[in-house]
Amino acid sequence: MPAKLDKKKLIHPDLESVLFTEAQIKARVKGLGKELKACYGDSEFTIISLINGAILFTADLMREIDNPVRLDCIRISSYGEKTISQGTPQIMHSMTLDISKRHVLLIDDILDTGKTLSLVDGLIKKLKPASLKVCVLLDKQGRREVPYEADFIGFKIPDKFVVGYGLDFAERYRNLPCIGVLKPELQNPPEWV
Repeated sequence: MPAKLDKKKLIHPDLESVLFTEAQIKARVKGLGKELKACYGDSEFTIISLINGAILFTADLMREIDNPVRLDCIRISSYGEKTISQGTPQIMHSMTLDISKRHVLLIDDILDTGKTLSLVDGLIKKLKPASLKVCVLLDKQGRREVPYEADFIGFKIPDKFVVGYGLDFAERYRNLPCIGVLKPELQNPPEWV
């Protein structure tokens, strides 16, 4: 059973280390909001969020944007209960908004192998948006298997398995306010009930 977060402790007991604190994340999200404003000006755009991982990041980033925005989500499965991406990502639920001739911002929590974003990028481009930009919270370049680069990046990270702030392991740890490295001994298929 995973340990519960002790509010008095600075680090969750299941984390080996903290890469980014809650304050660092908030500051960077605010900075990304300014970068998006510089890119889009006052224009309307459509946000497509890859969930579940990007849900917290998307919500916080949207609060930093004063543009008119539309929101849709795509649910992708690529990790399951593993710490390594499992083959080809599977689309579990696709978007419903019409994005033809509209500016689109695709948001994901992490760019690692590049498979997921490459797949979704191709699907979106088939729908003929006016433009497509990609924003990721984390960029793990050391894991790239498919050439892919994001337009907006929160943080570049080393090749470590991270959780928190929406990122999970077997659907756990998403609620942590920081982003940290999960202890190696906990990176096995869970036996949690």
